[in-house]
Amino acid sequence: MFRLWARIFKDNRLLKDTVIRDAGSDTRTHKIFRALEEVCYQFDLGKPIWLDATVSDFKRHGKARFTSDNFIEAIDFDYLEIQVIEED
Repeated sequence: MFRLWARIFKDNRLLKDTVIRDAGSDTRTHKIFRALEEVCYQFDLGKPIWLDATVSDFKRHGKARFTSDNFIEAIDFDYLEIQVIEED
């Protein structure tokens, strides 16, 4: 089972969170992208852009923060953080 935890923060306070589960047999990358799409759908957000810094943080820590630089439209929070909490 693959699980990804997504959280929205503003002023160092947790506003929303969700856990996305995926029991499919796709690659880790596909599962991450699908989970991020589901997070954006649940939180009613546009899909963020993966900047080089975001990718390198995710590779290093299994966690990534999407700030206003990652979104095309304005956001009313400080950042969206995703973290892989369980992998197959």
